[in-house]
Amino acid sequence: MNEQEIASDLRAVIGNLVRRARATDAMPQAQAAVLGFLDREGPMTTSELAARQQVRHQTAARVVAQLAELGLVRQKPHPNDGRKVLLMLTEPGLQALQARRGRRADWLAEAIKAQLSPAEQRHLAQSVTLLKRLAQHGDPS
Repeated sequence: MNEQEIASDLRAVIGNLVRRARATDAMPQAQAAVLGFLDREGPMTTSELAARQQVRHQTAARVVAQLAELGLVRQKPHPNDGRKVLLMLTEPGLQALQARRGRRADWLAEAIKAQLSPAEQRHLAQSVTLLKRLAQHGDPS
């Protein structure tokens, strides 16, 4: 198997794993993505969020409004520009995100336990290090 075939298979398998893990959760993916961005990158404006997610401003604003209504994000005045507001995770938002991540990790841990032998589990653990290195390689665009 050459590098191109490995890359194609790896992309497909990782995509399937991600979709299966997402299926374990009731939170809409768009909402989870916003919470994840705010957790990883900190407070930002709706415009910044839309740009990072590569979606239209209106799309991001709609999701932010849903999350604000649920009490999972809040807005605060931008410190340098009074016309803007920063979006921030609330404590319930962080808890919801952590619970979602936990459910996904639990699903994957159960799949590993059920599907892989102890030797295969050790091999997978070693592969995680390789995948981390691949994830650090230059910009894919």
